[in-house]
Amino acid sequence: MSIETEKKYRLRKEDMDQVANELDDLNAEFSGEVFEENRLFGNDLLKAKKAVLRIRTTENESIITYKEFVPNSMGVKQHVEYETKVESAETLEKILNNLGLEKQMIYEKRRRTWKFKQVEVVLDELPFGLFMEIEGSLMGIAEAEMFIGADEFEIEPAAYPYLVKKYGRRIENRIEARFNDPANDANK
Repeated sequence: MSIETEKKYRLRKEDMDQVANELDDLNAEFSGEVFEENRLFGNDLLKAKKAVLRIRTTENESIITYKEFVPNSMGVKQHVEYETKVESAETLEKILNNLGLEKQMIYEKRRRTWKFKQVEVVLDELPFGLFMEIEGSLMGIAEAEMFIGADEFEIEPAAYPYLVKKYGRRIENRIEARFNDPANDANK
């Protein structure tokens, strides 16, 4: 079992540029930039467990992830997390549908990733805003916050699925947040 620990911040464009420049100045290792489509599946059991099943697809790979919320009072988000690569996201989606899991949400994201000391720092652009996440140990997150100057940024306690639910658009039986949807432009 793996416990994911991360802290999220809501950024303005100038904040995002500042963080990217700061990471470059700190010689953080840039891992790359990807465009993601995230499809979340659920049912009553997952809802009761505060868990999601996600298929994340990029140009190069598809990954299935199970995430289950872990409550804490430390000011960070924690999830039990299991993930693995899959050969065919479309085939996996058919399997999940046949098991009674419904596709409940789709959201797109542009992500840039850096490795800095013992943490991963990501800068995310979603159709409804700009965000930074720092993932690692509590001490590693605190150290990265200090170097990056994150104490100036607004902490975003909500996970992306909650934000998509708030800012996305209902299409049939799911909620979507896509870049090519003009309805999302008003939410930035």
